[in-house]
Amino acid sequence: MPLEEGLVFFVRSIPLFIAIPLTAGYDNLNMWRIFSGIIFLKFIISDLEFLKNLKFIRSRIAKVLLILLGLAFLSLWNAEDPITGLKRIIYFINTALIGIVIAHYAVREEYIKRLIKNIVVPIIIVSVVGIIQVFSTYFIDIYQFMRLWGEEIQLRLFGTEWSYIAVNLGNTWFAYYGEQLSLRVFSLFPDSHSFPIFLLLGLPALFAWTIQKPLAKTGYWAMVRTRGLLATIWIPIALLMAILSGTRGIWAAGAGMVIWCSLIWLYFRYRADRESRNIFACLSSYLVIFFILFLVAFPIFSSPQFLLSKGDSSLFERRIRSIIDFGETSNSQRLAIWHDSLKSIARHPLKGIGIGNFPVVLDQDIRLARAGSSAHNLYLHIAAEMGIFALLAAIYFLWLALKRVLNHFIKSTGTFFRAYYGGLLITLPWILAYSLTDVALFDERALLLFVVTLGIIFSND
Repeated sequence: MPLEEGLVFFVRSIPLFIAIPLTAGYDNLNMWRIFSGIIFLKFIISDLEFLKNLKFIRSRIAKVLLILLGLAFLSLWNAEDPITGLKRIIYFINTALIGIVIAHYAVREEYIKRLIKNIVVPIIIVSVVGIIQVFSTYFIDIYQFMRLWGEEIQLRLFGTEWSYIAVNLGNTWFAYYGEQLSLRVFSLFPDSHSFPIFLLLGLPALFAWTIQKPLAKTGYWAMVRTRGLLATIWIPIALLMAILSGTRGIWAAGAGMVIWCSLIWLYFRYRADRESRNIFACLSSYLVIFFILFLVAFPIFSSPQFLLSKGDSSLFERRIRSIIDFGETSNSQRLAIWHDSLKSIARHPLKGIGIGNFPVVLDQDIRLARAGSSAHNLYLHIAAEMGIFALLAAIYFLWLALKRVLNHFIKSTGTFFRAYYGGLLITLPWILAYSLTDVALFDERALLLFVVTLGIIFSND
């Protein structure tokens, strides 16, 4: 199909890509990796000047990414397993191809608008699957649930190796309190951490699609009183699914966004017009809905699931309180991992221990990287694997992205783009704040939508 249609199809299909069984022992090569390569190849063929003039390295953002790539290769010098590190580099290049094509090909506003609208499709798909997943817990027991989601659906999405890990070694699909357990919604994702990141990345597209009419009004209260499309209901549904993922870092980062939005609003008071301030205030109001939805999540999380009764209805409340309980098992383990990561950074400050080799920091088998062995902090993880200079480059890259989003929001004229970039001003920092406690942004589905978002942000750069 034409390149424009191929990009749109790719964006729509992100949560539906499945693993391809190439051989009996290697069945986890996901089809998106082939599709991204085909799309990039078609882009190169259609625009040979792209390579001839090397125009893709002229922008500041491209230079930062090339520096990160160079530091990734340099880190292999210290790697215990260079092959695993090389595979990791290829993985990141593979995901970046889509972002490069979008950034250099999507030059028309109408086409960018079309890409943004098509981000809505996978958000609705994964939200509906999440709802189905919740309902399934009231009709089947835990063994049937694991056979269905672990041995059937997850196997087809991510391959035999991941299915075995999730079913037999460990997953993040449940919240345990003694003999009680509650589902942590993960939808079509390998874990309950990348799922809410995906939802937050897609939330600005939902804003742009559904609340253009209110944002066209003059004055904050006029915006709040004006109804958008009926499809606005997908916004609270997506927020509820993010809560039901049980990911405490997402909850805590959501509270932090109240402070962030207040600071941005004050910034607009002196650096932007009243309309920008009112639009951002209207978008920020959805944070109130996020916290109200905890009242909906409470009875769901605390209800009997998997055909088992729950003697303690305060399970959800205890999980919320555990966010600040440093003695809680998960929190104490995280602190210990952060401590080990900092010690590793001190020992290898320049080149790290090698990209893809983080299990070495914890004296673990290198194969546990696929099972989720990480620093549980995106920034410490980068520094531990590739060194401090890589961390500084990554932070600068993220700063450029945030700055570009802010500029887009202020300079855009149509309500569609102001809703999208205004939404990103909330959700992108939300994800970056959550990344202080996890590296789930590097999971393939979340990373793909992140790269698509970056392509849109830096289009025409």
